[in-house]
Amino acid sequence: MSIPANNIRNIAIVGHSGEGKTTLFEAILFNGGSIERMGRTDNGTTVSDFDEQEIARKMSISLSLASTTWLDTKINLLDVPGFYDFEGEFNSALRACGAALVVTGAGGTVTVGAEKAISACLRAKKPLVVFINGMDKENADYQGTVRALQEKYKGKIAPIQIPIMEGNKMTGIVNALTGKAYRFSNTGYEEIAVPEIYGRDLEIMQASLMETAAENDDVLLEKYFENGFLSREDTIHGIRKGIFNIGVIPVMAGSALLNKGVINLMNEIVKYMPEAAERGEVPATDLKKDAVIGIRCEENAPFAAQVFKTAVDPFVGKMNYLRVCRGTLKTGMTVYNPNTDTQERINAIYLVRGKKLDTVSELGAGDIGAVSKLANTGTGDTLCDPDNPVKFDEIPFPKPVLFMAAYAKVRGTEDKVFSGLARLTEEDKSFTVTKNPETGETLLGGQGEIQLDIIQKKLKSKFGAEAELRTPLIAYRETIRATSTAEGKHKKQTGGHGQYGHVKMRFEPCEKDFEFAEEVVGGTVPKNYIPAVEKGITECLPHGVLAGYPVIRVRAVLFDGSFHPVDSSEAAFKAAAELAFKEGIKNAKPVLLEPISRLRIAVPEQFVGDIMGDLNTRRGRIIGMDTQDDMQVITAEAPQGELQTYATSLRSMTQGRGRFSETFARYEQAPESVLQSLKPKE
Repeated sequence: MSIPANNIRNIAIVGHSGEGKTTLFEAILFNGGSIERMGRTDNGTTVSDFDEQEIARKMSISLSLASTTWLDTKINLLDVPGFYDFEGEFNSALRACGAALVVTGAGGTVTVGAEKAISACLRAKKPLVVFINGMDKENADYQGTVRALQEKYKGKIAPIQIPIMEGNKMTGIVNALTGKAYRFSNTGYEEIAVPEIYGRDLEIMQASLMETAAENDDVLLEKYFENGFLSREDTIHGIRKGIFNIGVIPVMAGSALLNKGVINLMNEIVKYMPEAAERGEVPATDLKKDAVIGIRCEENAPFAAQVFKTAVDPFVGKMNYLRVCRGTLKTGMTVYNPNTDTQERINAIYLVRGKKLDTVSELGAGDIGAVSKLANTGTGDTLCDPDNPVKFDEIPFPKPVLFMAAYAKVRGTEDKVFSGLARLTEEDKSFTVTKNPETGETLLGGQGEIQLDIIQKKLKSKFGAEAELRTPLIAYRETIRATSTAEGKHKKQTGGHGQYGHVKMRFEPCEKDFEFAEEVVGGTVPKNYIPAVEKGITECLPHGVLAGYPVIRVRAVLFDGSFHPVDSSEAAFKAAAELAFKEGIKNAKPVLLEPISRLRIAVPEQFVGDIMGDLNTRRGRIIGMDTQDDMQVITAEAPQGELQTYATSLRSMTQGRGRFSETFARYEQAPESVLQSLKPKE
């Protein structure tokens, strides 16, 4: 039987890389009895980091799923990578979860990853709780970290615990909502009297929580004004309502590594985080009515779910992770995929625990699981009742900002390499494989160097194919800055008919990429040979005279020539045109053109000076600047050739806070230094 939605909590564990998200994931599973012992990231023994790349790098690179049961409640946990390159996994998790658990260190600051995670959850209207991890470490600064959070998110941060510290070690907590204190023990925790030293802090925190509760409920606000205080029950109700409405972010603390404070965290997740049934309506399009509707988490309703992640394995096949938004998914059902306009049969349904799969017969509304071997279904797709077709909004994924050209390392394995890369795009929608029509290269696009390196290694381990990544070629162009005339004469005498073609041409700059005209007078070049002349010129255009790049913005005018009544032919005039082209372009002041990109760069204000200085070194031009939310948005232009590693540089300059978009603007003349750096193509 499927679990009722009011007994399910779907929690994404998010935050900065290296803050202990995976370790906390392990501790929760261990406390819930889902695993017999806690694994360690350093040893490669955790439930969620099972990929060989994750084990080797000692970091999460893919969204992974597991569940446990606590206080008669199923907690579905989504372990989300914290490194910048895996933003797409974070977006997938946000679509699947009902709330987020932000893990941050006790360093006295708000880390970039925590800041980005909290801000994203607020934008997505996801309830969240902050867990300050690492309280077992020397110099752990709980109060400083809370103050930093309160400064960053004014009016929202509500610490509900006071750590009990003995020396530099956290030995227990005081719960400000219940007024009770607990000491950690080998069996979990035991209730103790509130230590006197924390009495005043408790009073201050409780008074603050009363105010916060009142601000999130009009009825409680009136009570608070009338009486000057709220009961414990009213305070808890107001805090829970504030969490639900994203007006309150509770803060807790502990050590995931030592499994201290985690049981208290699990209690609060069950008590304060929204039930799957409480999740607001999910917008979808009713395909029969062609109208936007709200999908409620109802068990006795037509089935509808969304795939939020896809895993590809050459042996197991494709696995689609999904969240059931409405109705019940059962084995043997036929469901409709409106994204691909196909029907799929559900052969097996799984509950997932890392790489382990447990087969179940059904999955109810609000729950998360996986299905296998769906031929036409991928990440972001909707699966629904064929008689009640609906379609959920697509999951937004970041566009690639770093591109590398991929080549097969071993000649003859090109098909294997590129088919494997195409399969890997099914797993990660923030990664793309495209063909650049300008240069002919296959480009891998991603969020950063680590992501592309991992893709390269996955290609080898999963599909036995090796790719070599190179800096992409730049699609330069050539043009002319002056007008010139040239003569091309193709004359050969052989045993039989000879070859004779003679043209006089003028080459001049123009606005169009290419224009051909003829001003022949008196039939010096017969009309039937003029198309051959044009063809000869157009076949020369892809290979300029400076560095072998395509020639644009040229007008070629045929104005004179001569012919032989026997030896002239189309081929001869085509060859003559080619000779005229080479001479004419050389004498028309040819120049190299480079592609210019338009940039929009969003950074916090304190980094604006560094960004502008860096753009100057890249021959960039600042066009304008405006404010968007709490970011400064710089509009600029710079040569594409100077921006190939800009994603990495921007991340470094802004501590990971900056982001940018790049679009092609136009071609401009390149400086001589760029031309000298290019080797002529053969």
